[in-house]
Amino acid sequence: MDKPDFVRSERAALVLAALESVQVFSDSMDRMYADLRGDMDMNMTDLAAIRMLVIRERLGEVVKPHDIAEHLAISTASTTKLLDRLAAGGYLTRQPHPGDRRSRIVVLTDAARVEFFRRFGARLSAMREALNEYSDDELRTIVRFLRDMGGAMVKS
Repeated sequence: MDKPDFVRSERAALVLAALESVQVFSDSMDRMYADLRGDMDMNMTDLAAIRMLVIRERLGEVVKPHDIAEHLAISTASTTKLLDRLAAGGYLTRQPHPGDRRSRIVVLTDAARVEFFRRFGARLSAMREALNEYSDDELRTIVRFLRDMGGAMVKS
């Protein structure tokens, strides 16, 4: 069977292979997060909020409830319910904003950090181990590639 027009050149075949690899990686991420959701008795939105908080915390960013609503594309009412549920589960607290006492921020609890990393730690170690096979230049290319793909997948 003939290859489609978009795969006839070596470059096009390589681009297609890269995009297929992104799909395989995305599927693996979905399955990993499905496992975590089940282990932590959370729905997909709950876990997405926790993931967002972990990432933003690592970047040193404060997160307001509005940021979560925007990130998850949910209403403020749904965000309030989500935050109430995660606070009741001991995963987060609402605190005064450090620069604006009229505003509130959302912060992971120490227990949530421990729980999340306890469940994610073995997978993180395996991913680090896989990355050890790449040179520094290859890792820089991987970082650039993943950032570019992440930007391309998010609506602007």
